[in-house]
Amino acid sequence: MTLLLGALLAAPAVVQVSADFHLMGVAQQGGVLIGVAPAGTSSLVLDGKPVPLAADGRFLIAFDRDAAAEARLTARLAGGRIVERIVGIAPRAWRIERVDVPKRPSVSNEAFERLRAPEIARINAARRVEAASDGWRQRFAWPAKGRISGLFGSQRIYRGGEAGAYHSGVDVAGGAGAPVTAPADGVVVLAAATPFTLEGRLLIIDHGMGLNSAFLHLSSITVKEGDRVKQGQLVGAIGSTGRATGPHLHWAIKWRDARIDPMVLAGAMPGQHLGKVPMAEN
Repeated sequence: MTLLLGALLAAPAVVQVSADFHLMGVAQQGGVLIGVAPAGTSSLVLDGKPVPLAADGRFLIAFDRDAAAEARLTARLAGGRIVERIVGIAPRAWRIERVDVPKRPSVSNEAFERLRAPEIARINAARRVEAASDGWRQRFAWPAKGRISGLFGSQRIYRGGEAGAYHSGVDVAGGAGAPVTAPADGVVVLAAATPFTLEGRLLIIDHGMGLNSAFLHLSSITVKEGDRVKQGQLVGAIGSTGRATGPHLHWAIKWRDARIDPMVLAGAMPGQHLGKVPMAEN
């Protein structure tokens, strides 16, 4: 089966090398590694948190946009032997825009929070599902084609140095009604028939091992919760539901609590030039 890390050709950045661990990919903020655990590993931990381990000894780990400079990967072997690797995480130069205007006040209020509470609960529950899928092993494909209108990790700094939230995914301006397909195999864990307040019609697909894709602002969803989907299968259409200024797909990927740059998994959009991508806020 084609490994997801076929898109990540550089060697991992590693501070302490152990012949018992094999890691493939680039250890960087917003990045992903696929590894092979030492033979006989009974449990695996990253910075104190358990990491799922496949029957063939392979595993996936990922690093948040603001990940610290290093992480500790620990394998416990049969008989109690411990093997560790300190993985150095390379920083990224995110697109930062400084604007001489005050940050807009939050729309949050008591009524808004009551409205959002059940939506957030559904999202959190969906992202806790770890489906039995091998989609995480695949090289990901773009779920929609079009102009990149927002980059992962971009952020505005407002007057006085106050920072806005960074952009948690990649935006594709593919046009209203354009098809959205599964970037890799997986299981549908959330399919919002009624638009959410911010995300609109929201679809989440779990690719296994704690890795999941979220697709926001859809005009329609063609699958239902519990469905198994294959890479390239139609799952919805681009729209502008929820809080969106126009039709586009916001594609976000998470591994556990870490937000990942979709371009790390899918590569650059074919034919796309990123020199003048505007800032995005959602």
